[in-house]
Amino acid sequence: MPFSEHYHRAIASFDAANAADPNREAVDGVRLPKELVYARRMTACLERFCPEAPEPVWLAARSQHIRRWTVSRKDYSVGREGYRRWRTDLARFHASTAAGILREVGYGEEMVARVESLIRKERLKLSSETQLLEDVICLVFLEYYLEDFAPKHDDTKLLGVLRKTWGKMSESGQRAALRLPLPVTVRSLVERALANMDPHGL
Repeated sequence: MPFSEHYHRAIASFDAANAADPNREAVDGVRLPKELVYARRMTACLERFCPEAPEPVWLAARSQHIRRWTVSRKDYSVGREGYRRWRTDLARFHASTAAGILREVGYGEEMVARVESLIRKERLKLSSETQLLEDVICLVFLEYYLEDFAPKHDDTKLLGVLRKTWGKMSESGQRAALRLPLPVTVRSLVERALANMDPHGL
């Protein structure tokens, strides 16, 4: 779909912000800023999954983790409560950071508010735009991050995470997940997690 000049300026600013990530991830033998890699994967996944997505979803997808490394999990207490506070604060931080950039490049307050709401995942299961973004987040996790995530957690927690991930997705997102080119070990994990679930007849 054609994008506005504001959009292209926003994407460039999002990428510049994420390029400052000191953490690196190897992609095709090249070590790149981790959050820049994530942001580009989000855009690529959205393009494959729903190329007709509205502009706010494209903006939210690219800025979903903007400057994530600056809000450290280590600054919060251990345990579930600390984790929840960290995730809540992260969502607010990402939303406000993206909003600042959107205003700088000339977007009006209506668009800014829509993108902020998406990044905060408001009205999930009720808003088609929020659900679309959540589907993309889950697809990117399954395709690119589950393989490294799995060995760090015990079997019970891992299968629970996968079931929660599946439950967050729409039926079209679930169908797309089952078509992902996953490594054999990762696909086996997903199949085990779904064994006692009803993946909407899939």
